[in-house]
Amino acid sequence: MTVAIASRRGNGTFECCGAQVRAHSRHLATVVTVRGEIDALNVEPISEYVRHFVIAQYPVVLDLSGVTYFSTAGFSLLSALDEECYAAGVQWTLVTGTAVSEVLGEGSDDEAAFPTARSVHAALGGLADAITSRRELVLPLLKKTA
Repeated sequence: MTVAIASRRGNGTFECCGAQVRAHSRHLATVVTVRGEIDALNVEPISEYVRHFVIAQYPVVLDLSGVTYFSTAGFSLLSALDEECYAAGVQWTLVTGTAVSEVLGEGSDDEAAFPTARSVHAALGGLADAITSRRELVLPLLKKTA
């Protein structure tokens, strides 16, 4: 008997052994939302699926706020995404929930290992602010004449 590790639903959701992954293209970034459990059984297929959305010069927001269980194996997902984004020159932000925050140890005085935001809205707002800042730096250069 063959057991399917991952499958696709008709609504664009990727099912993977207790986790559901869905990607949404937004104006400022691709938002990849994971719900359910992330453990040693499904972390590799989830990681592979998420990395498909790393596109040069287009930020990624990984929303794990709906994750109910996050094992230490989930670090490999975050590390792989971090490496992929770094190699592609892509900015990314992690939105955590309670299960993920507990494993990552957020709230300590240590600097966060990954760029995080409290919500998808906050992550997108941070990206918008960064774009505005870059435009303000370039604008004086465009006004100068030779």
